[in-house]
Amino acid sequence: MDPVTWRLGDLTVNRIGFGAMRLPQQGTAFDPHARPRDRAQAIEVLRTAVELGVNHVDTAAFYFSATRSANELINSALSPYPADLVITTKVGPSRTPQGEWLPLATPEQLRGQVEENLRQLGRDHLDVVNLRVSGLDDVSAHFEQLAGLRQEGLVRHLGLSNVRPHHLDQAQRIAPVVCVQNSYGLGHHPDQDDFLGVCGERGVAFVPFFALAGANKEAGTSAEDDEVTAIAAAHDATPAQVRLAWTLARGPHVLVIPGTGDPAHLRQNVEAGQLVLTPEELTRLDALHLNGN
Repeated sequence: MDPVTWRLGDLTVNRIGFGAMRLPQQGTAFDPHARPRDRAQAIEVLRTAVELGVNHVDTAAFYFSATRSANELINSALSPYPADLVITTKVGPSRTPQGEWLPLATPEQLRGQVEENLRQLGRDHLDVVNLRVSGLDDVSAHFEQLAGLRQEGLVRHLGLSNVRPHHLDQAQRIAPVVCVQNSYGLGHHPDQDDFLGVCGERGVAFVPFFALAGANKEAGTSAEDDEVTAIAAAHDATPAQVRLAWTLARGPHVLVIPGTGDPAHLRQNVEAGQLVLTPEELTRLDALHLNGN
């Protein structure tokens, strides 16, 4: 079985974490028509996650709805924070209070974004900050700014999100990179397989978002769903647990951050770490993955 933990720099995290994007409302944090999440339920999910051993929470200041903010919910639910809790956040994109997206921040604007995350989370430093790239071919100037904030002690470790391999090369020439966070899952972006391997060779965590997505992002093809469902039935597991187990089997440096606002789904996600797929099942799933788009 793969190790259950990985080190982000000097921080040890369990490989199954929690993504906070869905906390502010039902659906993604960016859907203007989604209903706000019940606040008490969101706080219960966060506290239950920590009770179940989750110590890696992924968030962002731009995860908010009209009435809820993921960072504020995390602060309210978990502060004072457990000593082993690692909170990863993202900078680069931003939104107006009305939810409209703003252009990618300039390097000089990143300090303000880091400070806003610090204020919302009630922290004096951020454990991990990912630079989320959008339409940027060269991340050097942005990453140099974050490296400066790291030297000041505002940020402990740095990572990248939504990037290509050459972005990792650029960033690593400036400062250590502890993680890469890209869209990836069973049947979803098999073109990321090589990059996942590069990250493993360099000791960089690969952290998929949309790990529960299929070839069509929201759900897999019918054939894919049938295969996953059959394997799940053989283990008395859910299809989502099979998808997470397959993702973790891609390498010991692969972490997952499934998000949910449902306590029952949360428990199932955490329990996926105990699901061991057979070599034959992994081969079948690998074949499905390579047929993805």
